[in-house]
Amino acid sequence: MTRFEQPRIPTEASVRYLDGDFQVEKPGTFVRCAVTGQAIPLDELKYWSVALQEAYFDAGASIKRYTETNKR
Repeated sequence: MTRFEQPRIPTEASVRYLDGDFQVEKPGTFVRCAVTGQAIPLDELKYWSVALQEAYFDAGASIKRYTETNKR
């Protein structure tokens, strides 16, 4: 396996979440949703929090975490 190939066995990646993009720090095939624990393939990752450095499975999970962390 070259350093540009993705691993064939599903492995969890380490990701740094940026505004509008993310940076893979440790190669893998997926990240875990911070709310549901579901595996999210990196090529399907669309929702995350830069402030919390967390990934979310879908918009619902993202909104749930936002309301939990922004209570008044």
